[in-house]
Amino acid sequence: MRRAERITSHLGADGERLVPSWLKPGTPESRLPVLLAIVAAIVLQRAIPTAYTVVPRWPLVILELLLLIVLLVINPVRLSRRTTVGKWASFALTAAITIDNTASAIILDYRILAGQVSNDPKTLLGSGAAIFITNVIAFGIWYWELDRGGPFARIDGERPYPDFLFPQMSDPTNAKPGWRPTFVDYLYVSFTNVVAFSPTDTMPLSRWAKLMMTVQSLVALSTLGLVFARAVNVLA
Repeated sequence: MRRAERITSHLGADGERLVPSWLKPGTPESRLPVLLAIVAAIVLQRAIPTAYTVVPRWPLVILELLLLIVLLVINPVRLSRRTTVGKWASFALTAAITIDNTASAIILDYRILAGQVSNDPKTLLGSGAAIFITNVIAFGIWYWELDRGGPFARIDGERPYPDFLFPQMSDPTNAKPGWRPTFVDYLYVSFTNVVAFSPTDTMPLSRWAKLMMTVQSLVALSTLGLVFARAVNVLA
């Protein structure tokens, strides 16, 4: 018996009706939104000038595309097959995007402080924007991959305790029947975290979620602050 089922068994004889939809087993999630986000991140990586990168672009892009192909072979349309290879390929792909983008942000920040950046505001703002958007995508994927054990565990209703508390969980009357968080919800959480530099409508509950949101905000804040300050200085 799943933990979620054990918990609801204390709610009464008709406990199944009292279980919120996000705890019940559901239909597999579509691959398309995550696929588009990953492709966008890879394209943005190519847009960052080599002066602000650590590793050569093409080897990294080829590695990421190979990992993406592995994921598409396992689950081409919907996330219906749960495999160890797919899990670690997804982690490796997300980690490659995250580490490379964070390193680019650190290099860009350092070069701005050292006065070594281009005086072309288009290049400066374009690089900052690419890093900022990739940061949103990468951490959105992490939140989606890790919350309650990931998309496959959420579909099976394995873990009753959420790492992120969405408004629909607190008040199910505001959610349509069958509602459960999907990738778009986690991408929204990632975006609002770097725009507001704090949680908005969705609260992080676990320690790893709070730490990851802190790291994401630090990367975004340092990049935005220094890039815009330098761009204003160049245009002045």
